[in-house]
Amino acid sequence: MPDSAGREGIGAFGRRARLGVNIDHVATLRNARGVAYPDPVRAALLAIAAGADGITAHLREDRRHIRDGDITRLMAAIDRPLNFEMAVTDEMIAIAIANRPHAACLVPERREEVTTEGGLDVAGQANRVRDAVARLGDAGIRVSLFIDPEPVQVEAATRVGAPVVELHTGAYCEMVEVGDEAGAARELARLAASAKESHTAGIEVHAGHGITFASVGPVAAIPEFAELNIGHFLVGEAVFQGLGGAIAEMLCQMELARLAGGVGGAGR
Repeated sequence: MPDSAGREGIGAFGRRARLGVNIDHVATLRNARGVAYPDPVRAALLAIAAGADGITAHLREDRRHIRDGDITRLMAAIDRPLNFEMAVTDEMIAIAIANRPHAACLVPERREEVTTEGGLDVAGQANRVRDAVARLGDAGIRVSLFIDPEPVQVEAATRVGAPVVELHTGAYCEMVEVGDEAGAARELARLAASAKESHTAGIEVHAGHGITFASVGPVAAIPEFAELNIGHFLVGEAVFQGLGGAIAEMLCQMELARLAGGVGGAGR
């Protein structure tokens, strides 16, 4: 199966998972002052120079961070795949089709949330999601569905024809953050089971949300994961060691975890 950059032959069970860097919160910082800096496009170029395999940007309905012009500039500036995160709305589908990013990740969206709080309910809105998958696919855009690691959602993603799912790692990462080892083990098992189920169904499997240096190792070690998408933590860590340094360390931990089958990436 081709990877997000269109390359054949690495897939799951090979080298480290690919790293997609989400630049949304560079734009959040820019918008806080209503100025032109820091520029998320510059951040994308720095991320690629540091080894990122792709760039993720979420254009929300309220434009709280990434803006329409950022998408246009990203498409013109970067030489890696752009993963366009978007709600399942006619407005966002039209924007995606107009820009033709490599991939579109369909996510749930509520105006009052601070960030995406859960996976897309594909099972509960299968017809709507199936239509979006078809329209985007017809435009040559590879579609992924951001879902919770639940069998019902994996099965629904298969039914609507999605070529990729991204499993929501937030619950696992939260357990790691609070030091709940039993909870972390439970959530990691759910992720591993859903990743295996998705891969068996012929769906490429990605993961993302809340991943840090403390939580990346066990996730990156799951062999079915072809790609991890990480943003907020890397932007925050850039304050202390620069964006390139944060990405380089994350890539190193991902590589060690895959090579060691789960050993490594357990902290700094």
